[in-house]
Amino acid sequence: MKVVRRIDDLRLTGEIGLVPTMGAFHAGHVALFRAARAENETVVASLFVNPAQFDEAADFDAYVRDEAQDEQIAAVAGVDVLFAPSADEMYPAGFGTWVDVEGTGGEGAARPGHFRGVATVCLKLLNIVRPRRAYFGQKDAQQAAVVRKLVRDLNLEVEIRVHSTVRDPDGLALSSRNTRLSDSERERALALPRALQAAIGSSDPVATARAHLNGMDPEYVELIDLDGALLLAAAVRVGPTRLIDNVLLKGELR
Repeated sequence: MKVVRRIDDLRLTGEIGLVPTMGAFHAGHVALFRAARAENETVVASLFVNPAQFDEAADFDAYVRDEAQDEQIAAVAGVDVLFAPSADEMYPAGFGTWVDVEGTGGEGAARPGHFRGVATVCLKLLNIVRPRRAYFGQKDAQQAAVVRKLVRDLNLEVEIRVHSTVRDPDGLALSSRNTRLSDSERERALALPRALQAAIGSSDPVATARAHLNGMDPEYVELIDLDGALLLAAAVRVGPTRLIDNVLLKGELR
C-alpha cells in the first residue's frame, strides 16, 4: 500500500473505488474497504480529519488519531492508496469556496455548518481521486443523503454506495467516539440502538423510539429517505460523547 500526502503525487490507474474517512479505523471501515476491493481495480482510502465539519473545537481536538495503526489496517484490508493530506493541502491559503446542501434534517440543525464542511471536502475528494464508486456507511445516513444530493445536483459521474452499519455484539454501532465512553456510559448508550430496534414495525416509529430511550433526551429522532430506503435516525449525548445511529424501516440500501 502506498501512502500519499500531496494531491500532485496521486498517480491512479484503473477503475477506482474511494472510501472517504477520518481515520481511527474499525470493523465498519474494513467492511467498506472490502466492498470497494470487490468492485474496483484500485482502492483509495482518504484519511483526513476535516476541521471544516467540526462545530466544536473540543470535539476536533479529542478526535481519535492513530495513523500508524490505520495504515496497518488499511493495508491488510486491501487498500492500494492511503491518501492522508494535511489541512493546508486540502485548504491552502486563500481557500474560500464552500458547498452548501439544503435539507440536511435534524443532524444538520443540531450541527450548524457541519454539512457544509462535509459536502465541500467530499466534492474535493471526488474531484481529486475521480473514483467510479465511493463508499459510505449507513450509520452516517444523513451524510450519505447529502453526498447523493451533491452528486445528483452537480452532475458528478460517480456511484455512491451505502453499506449496512457494523455493530459490536451488544448492538452499539461502531464509532471512533465509542472509545470515550466509560463502562457505565456505554451501558446507558445501549438505550439508543435498543430504542431504534423497538420502533421497527411500529405505527409511529418516532414516538416509539423516544419512549424507549430510558429517559435520555435526544437531539432529534426523525425519518430519513435515502433514495427510497426509509430509515429512523436519532442522536443522543451520553456524558460528553455524542452518538448517532439509525435503523432501516423500509426498502433496501444500495
